[in-house]
Amino acid sequence: MADDEVIIREGIHSVIQWDELNLVPAGEAEDGQEALELALAQSADIVLVDLSMPIMNGLTLIRHIREKLPACKMVIITGHDEFAYAQEAIKFEVAGYILKPINPDNLNQVLASVIAKLDNDYTQKKLLQSASRQIEKHIDLLRDRFCLEWMSGELSLDEIREQLLFLDLPQSSLSAVCVILWPELASGEMLYSQRDRQLLLFAIENIALECFAQERNGEEGCIHFRDYDGYLVFMLQHAPSAKLLEHIKQSVQSFLNIRIHSGLAYNGEDMDGIHFVYQQAKASIQRELKLSPLIKQAKEWIAANHKDQRLSLEQAARVLNVSPVYLSRLFKQETGRSFIGHLTYTRMKTAIELLQGSDMTIQEISQQAGYETQHYFSTAFKKITGMSPIQYRKR
Repeated sequence: MADDEVIIREGIHSVIQWDELNLVPAGEAEDGQEALELALAQSADIVLVDLSMPIMNGLTLIRHIREKLPACKMVIITGHDEFAYAQEAIKFEVAGYILKPINPDNLNQVLASVIAKLDNDYTQKKLLQSASRQIEKHIDLLRDRFCLEWMSGELSLDEIREQLLFLDLPQSSLSAVCVILWPELASGEMLYSQRDRQLLLFAIENIALECFAQERNGEEGCIHFRDYDGYLVFMLQHAPSAKLLEHIKQSVQSFLNIRIHSGLAYNGEDMDGIHFVYQQAKASIQRELKLSPLIKQAKEWIAANHKDQRLSLEQAARVLNVSPVYLSRLFKQETGRSFIGHLTYTRMKTAIELLQGSDMTIQEISQQAGYETQHYFSTAFKKITGMSPIQYRKR
């Protein structure tokens, strides 16, 4: 209670129904500064404030208490001639007003109303704390559910951003989607128990996350989940290199003695279009699963030799001991791309990795990707990506 007139403080104290209202007096003060110190020391729940006090007036006191004890309820004591002044306290969300001369019944009614507000605030706080604990307890499940809805294409951009913020997931744009599939889940061959399959999936996921973080110097920078088809999905802020994906496969083979497939697709700027990229990454694995041994060999040969500027369909056919016509027809039939189309894709994939993850010049990157001149490379790159290599790197 803060009032500079002792007779008013004594009068207020004497008429409050302490026991009935279940209140305990925290103390009395004759000026605003003393009242502030007392309120903070006692962590007061309710403060009765006279507007006209020395050293620190009532409005200043209310402002300081609101900053330091936001849950505290404040009741203004004011005279009729100060009512306009009291209205300024509305912005501080005071809990009530008591006009002088003080009516005991009115005072106790105001206090009863304030206590009801405190009880309601306490209940709401407990409910929010309980809800927060439940959310924290099930945060992984909520994130997985959101990601599944996101990948189904059902969410708007505003909904995606809202959920990313709520679930404490990366807010910046995603550069690529990597998917990993354990062939046993795809083939339906159940060589392991359900428990062991879950443990192995968990281990694969952790190996991949550790590899992604290592390439980014400890920054994980990705959103990950498992989809309904058993794919491990990683939406990455920084596109991984082909070497990293191969390293993940080798690590899984080394530590777990199982073989996995990986697929990668690159994203532009849109967060709401990422589900298309996710489908592309999955489709790349499905195509890989259906490939004949010959086309798998052809793709491996292209990956190993695409830097050769003279690489051709005829050269590949000689190495694989088949006719160029047969290789061309089978390649298109199984991959959906022509031999040259896949060679271009492989070269562009290499170029994108180098643009994102190296300081090489555009000339050096064009040579590493397998192009004779920087001009030819830049023209081909812009035709496919819609921007020049320099623009892509700046982005």
